[in-house]
Amino acid sequence: MPDPVLDGLDPVLDGLDPEQRLVAETLAGPVLVHAGAGSGKTRAITHRIAHAVRSGQHAANTGLAVTFTTRAAGEMRGRLAQLGVPTVSVRTFHAAALSQLRYFWPTAVGGAFPELAATKAPLVGRACHQLGINPSKPLMRDLAAEIEWAGSTMCSPGDYVERAELAGRPGVGSGAEALGPADVARVLSAYQEVKSAAHAIDFEDVLLLVVGLIDERPDVADEIRRHYRWFTVDEYQDITPAQEALLAGWLGDRDDVCVVGDASQTIYSFAGADPESFGRFLRRWPNATEIRLDRCYRCTPEIVTVANAVVRSGRRPPARELGHGEPVLLRSQREAGRVPEVVTCADDTDESATVVARIRELLGEGRSPRDVAILMRTNAASEPVEAALADAGIPYVMRGAERFFDRAEVREAIVRLRGQAASTGEGALPSGSLGAETAAVLASMGWEPVGPASGGASRERWESLAAVVALAEEVQAAGGATLADLVTEFERRAGLSHAPTPDGVTVATLHAAKGLEWPCVFLIGCSEGSLPIVYADTEERIAEERRLFYVGVTRARDRLTCTWALTRTGAGRSREPSRFLADLRARGGVASTATAAGVVRQGRSTGARERRRRAPSRCRVCGAGLVTAPERTLGRCASCPGHADEALVDRLKVWRIGAANERSVPAYVVCTDVTITAIAERLPRTREELLDIPGIGPAKLDLYGEALLAMVAEAGAAASAGVASGARAATMGSEASADEPDGAGGTPAGRPVVDLR
Repeated sequence: MPDPVLDGLDPVLDGLDPEQRLVAETLAGPVLVHAGAGSGKTRAITHRIAHAVRSGQHAANTGLAVTFTTRAAGEMRGRLAQLGVPTVSVRTFHAAALSQLRYFWPTAVGGAFPELAATKAPLVGRACHQLGINPSKPLMRDLAAEIEWAGSTMCSPGDYVERAELAGRPGVGSGAEALGPADVARVLSAYQEVKSAAHAIDFEDVLLLVVGLIDERPDVADEIRRHYRWFTVDEYQDITPAQEALLAGWLGDRDDVCVVGDASQTIYSFAGADPESFGRFLRRWPNATEIRLDRCYRCTPEIVTVANAVVRSGRRPPARELGHGEPVLLRSQREAGRVPEVVTCADDTDESATVVARIRELLGEGRSPRDVAILMRTNAASEPVEAALADAGIPYVMRGAERFFDRAEVREAIVRLRGQAASTGEGALPSGSLGAETAAVLASMGWEPVGPASGGASRERWESLAAVVALAEEVQAAGGATLADLVTEFERRAGLSHAPTPDGVTVATLHAAKGLEWPCVFLIGCSEGSLPIVYADTEERIAEERRLFYVGVTRARDRLTCTWALTRTGAGRSREPSRFLADLRARGGVASTATAAGVVRQGRSTGARERRRRAPSRCRVCGAGLVTAPERTLGRCASCPGHADEALVDRLKVWRIGAANERSVPAYVVCTDVTITAIAERLPRTREELLDIPGIGPAKLDLYGEALLAMVAEAGAAASAGVASGARAATMGSEASADEPDGAGGTPAGRPVVDLR
């Protein structure tokens, strides 16, 4: 009886749309899936994994699916269990690497396993102390974030200044605590020393140590690659250089890898992610199959129109490579809904009141509070809406951030203001400005009217304190005249805040909202200086802000409302609407042409050919069996002479650096040192002989074969010329003195020693 799975009738393929089914049925890697927002990417790749196992293409226990969060890993495990393949391993990059590091540590490194630092703060504090720096908590958080960026991008302390400049990272901190790139590099170096002295590692070290083991220990690489033979990577746009290097190490020369993501949702550049990750994937695997998922099951056609307008406005020139320069334009699969609104408000207070009033209407229509989200660019923008929700008695949940009144800087500000109010009494302030007096009190905390250019904790701290000053101006505008009035209002608002409940309106930053969705979304603060943020001062940063706006838009299923305020509450400074709103008004129509869906590049897998190739199993010098991975690569025992052409080794290493720079990959991805030595010893003359060297698979043969064979041929020609010259010299020498003694190596005089193996 025919097998329905092998006949393409696997029931796990039922219910998939045509593009999702293409993903599920394309089982030979490499595969790159461009998945637009709400297009069912998780469904597509989990069904692909299940179909690969059920059809016999891959064994379940040799697969590894990689995610970036434990929440996403748990969701994928649950789906795979429902599809009947619970034994496929699903882990985050860090969890998988940590498991491997613990396993190999006793034999590959030895000694006690180092302590894994749960937080960098104590180590950063010790490093700063060594350098005579007394950092505040915000500065320590910023330094920890910068150290994380350095680790994620594989940036050493010695390279930091140059790399930070290229990445547009101006340093950390503000005011008297500001540290430039050179100072950050000193802290980074001291941090590494402190960490080493404490016999500790951080989460970035976990990735880098495994990358190092794979590169330096072929036996470790072999064991990992025997265990994991095919890979799936979710949210590939979030991958960092260190994670890319780890994935490359896991794969080796194989290409059974499927990655899925959306370049338009790359919003974590501060952590090392890069929208060019798809381009690097295609440069490494030019034979990859590309598939687009553009059917949006989440958003209404009207919201999709807005989302497409956002990505079209930020579109790169058409000369960009197909795989990463062309954004996915969505096609909604929903019924028509309400047109998204742009609401102009008088000030921040009016904006919060407007949003809360509309939420009350939604609740009156039968919506649950959990159906609604208020999204914003920064944590500090939450204070007015938190207060307005509390005043209205609407429960809310802060996601991914501390509640405004729980933040350390806000609590400290209230304490200082209360103390100043007690010392000045209940009378009117001498300055006549509650806002100015509040700013003077906060100046003792290091606050300045102009915020830091950099992002991170220092910027968030500044924005929180700026919100305190804004509240003071609001209290004064309402008739308050003293610091005591301000403290009273603070305490009233803090007391009204509701504890988070499961059924509450979600209040979150755009970064925290990534990967989530709600029926109704209010995207607030859509003005210049807020979205895009004020320190987005380069084309790349503006592009990331646009992607962040796109993420916010595509969180909404049914209703989307974008709001902005003409002025800040209590101040006359006028604002301009976000340029992204202007783009919507100018280009908000339905796209005249859609991007190609389904297979947009038909690739091929080289895995089958590679699996048929076998490395030499016996020494080409003495004939003994080869045991270790380096011996199998070299084709000889470690104790047998190889006589590598040292000039060719040097030339190959110089070429490797250029090839790695051209492809923007680490040098070992091009060729390892052992592979270079094998080429210089074995001197392959044909593509078949080159392919026979472990480390040179079909993909590398296509990429580098011509260049490698040319260098080997040139080395052979030089060696032949040297042989002829040496023979002539030896002949003349024997004619002059037939009684010359043997050479140092015991070879009869006049006979050149040449090993062409």
